Amino acid sequence: MNNSHLIIPRKLQGFWELMPKQQMLFSSFLNTIEDTFKENCFVPLDTPVLEYSETLLAKSGGDTDKEVYRFTKGSTDMCMRYDLTVPLARFVAMHKEELNFPFKRYQIGKVYRGERPQKGRFREFYQCDADIIGNETLSLVADAECVSLFEKCFKALKLDVEIHLSNRKILAGFIQEIGMEEKSTYIFIVLDKLAKLPYTEIVSQLKEIGLSQENSEKITKIAQLSGKNEEILSILRNFSKNQLFCQGIDELEETNKYLKSFGATAVTFDLSIIRGHNYYTGTVFEGFIKGKEELGAIGGGGRFDNLCSYFSDKKMPGVGMSVGVTRLFDILLKENYFNLEKYNEIECAIITFDDTLEEGLRLTTLLRDNGVRADCLYENKTFKSKMKEANRRNIKYVLIVGSDEFQSKQYTLKNMATSSQEKLPIEKIVEKIKDDRMCE
Repeated sequence: MNNSHLIIPRKLQGFWELMPKQQMLFSSFLNTIEDTFKENCFVPLDTPVLEYSETLLAKSGGDTDKEVYRFTKGSTDMCMRYDLTVPLARFVAMHKEELNFPFKRYQIGKVYRGERPQKGRFREFYQCDADIIGNETLSLVADAECVSLFEKCFKALKLDVEIHLSNRKILAGFIQEIGMEEKSTYIFIVLDKLAKLPYTEIVSQLKEIGLSQENSEKITKIAQLSGKNEEILSILRNFSKNQLFCQGIDELEETNKYLKSFGATAVTFDLSIIRGHNYYTGTVFEGFIKGKEELGAIGGGGRFDNLCSYFSDKKMPGVGMSVGVTRLFDILLKENYFNLEKYNEIECAIITFDDTLEEGLRLTTLLRDNGVRADCLYENKTFKSKMKEANRRNIKYVLIVGSDEFQSKQYTLKNMATSSQEKLPIEKIVEKIKDDRMCE
């Protein structure tokens, strides 16, 4: 074959790929989160990757529009979903007569954003979402439940998380008070950069939008407030008497009360939490790994009272949470958080010789039927080369099947880590491997 015709294998930038052991661990991450959702009475949903553009762009705004993958096929104008919440709103509006409310759903799937690839930012990534949608009304208990669920997910993953909680009505009320509501989207975009830009730069950008020096400084100081919940509430009440501003404070206080009932312990108030999407209307929160806050948020969520209004005349407020599991997992890999050596698709390799391949295959099936991840090394190689392969692949157990084992039905089980071995019937081998698994 002429090598000049070979295509160089390469991958699009910003798209994620894992090696098998990493993928096994990542899949266990997803399973753990899904189990947590199920334990808290959320039901599964899977929406299409492609949606009509008018659906996905119904209420996005800001930088989001620039990141959407949008294209046409024939006369159909469509987009790839950039999150799982807008498709949820479309689904609920379409099926509102068939659903039970509050509708508690979870979805785990890939989303797509045309961002510039950089550290921790991907064009294709997984989101693990859980949302609660109400019929006409939705109690702030739902807000607290989603924040609490977020904390539970990380506890299940054995990660120490700190949740930063706020309410967008507080800043929206101040913006309303100073008569800049028509510029609110742009103001929120600037304030959302508070963790990345210095105070003076934030103030400067707000002045460019049209705020006075005084109001630019005041709203920036509000957005910088963070700390003990009761102290923050006391400070906030002195900033403004605007009705929307005060409503945001009251909602923040009530949500915090319910959080205590849910047993959430990792929550602190942080007025800089805004969330980039324009559909958030009240509660907003983000999660950070304790001691590694510089790595940025690894998920969050909030309240979206008006999202479904673009698809239905019926008011269906909602609140949700999302774990940015791709970003989280990528960070943990780079931090060498995992011991990948203990993850293996094979628990026990069967090695045959003396024409015992068929017996080896029978034992492989028997082990698998009894819950042991077994594989027969059936390629026509020497016994020594097969043992080397098992050792190279860090397979803990090798089951050796020769003519003596075949006749006696007592098979040699070797622990590759300790080099110890013993002859056992297959029932005892299953028992031993499972017992050892439980002790790991």
